[in-house]
Amino acid sequence: MDHSYRNLRLLIAYDGTEFSGWQRQKNARTIQGDIEACLKRMAGKEISLHGAGRTDAGVHAEGMVAHFKTVRSTSPKEFLHGLNSMLPRSIRILDVNNATENFHARFSATGKQYRYTIFNGRIQPPSKRLYSLHIKDSLNLKQMQECLKQLVGTHDFSSFENSGSRDKTNSSGRGAVRTLSIASLTKIDENYLVFEFIGDGFLRQMVRNLVGTILESGRGRLSVDTFRKVLNAKDRNLAAAAAPPQGLSLIKVFY
Repeated sequence: MDHSYRNLRLLIAYDGTEFSGWQRQKNARTIQGDIEACLKRMAGKEISLHGAGRTDAGVHAEGMVAHFKTVRSTSPKEFLHGLNSMLPRSIRILDVNNATENFHARFSATGKQYRYTIFNGRIQPPSKRLYSLHIKDSLNLKQMQECLKQLVGTHDFSSFENSGSRDKTNSSGRGAVRTLSIASLTKIDENYLVFEFIGDGFLRQMVRNLVGTILESGRGRLSVDTFRKVLNAKDRNLAAAAAPPQGLSLIKVFY
């Protein structure tokens, strides 16, 4: 690499409601696309922004990390203020720092933290409808927690992997095997339940697929033993539909 290039690391938060996900698309508005458009205005040329992952349409983030390379001498502070002055209020750059030459937002990451929020009351406050899933059914908290215990450790998560997650013709690498250090569910008040997942990586829509299936257990439609069998079967057809996107947020990327 030409050493005149600088590598800058961004910490980003966004409300994903009005976007078609993180990844740049030709005919849709995305987080990456909006930030790259602002970078182009600041740098006077196209700049490729590389994110730590790809969040789906409607999914939020409190701690997405991304990086880009530039020959501009613009300081991190100037990039921070310049980008926030141009970006919509639904996207905020929280921090900009100089990174090492070989830092890569995706490939340097060692893990991620996701949170999924459930509103389990009778009437959901309108202001919460875009940031939590409304479930009116009575849910068996203990049974869902027992399901989550099955996920801690290293497993093949093929049963909770949507198509397009990875190149399945590639025989090298770890395939659908991931390690979760935390998979928990907490009742934070009378109406709110929060799923927490921390792992060394996540497959496409893995968290939403896990939540959707565990909610079936909470409704009494799926036993803990059956959930364990679904996990071990490595068959996406056996798991439930993905939970909707609005309850999900990327909290942190670990390095």
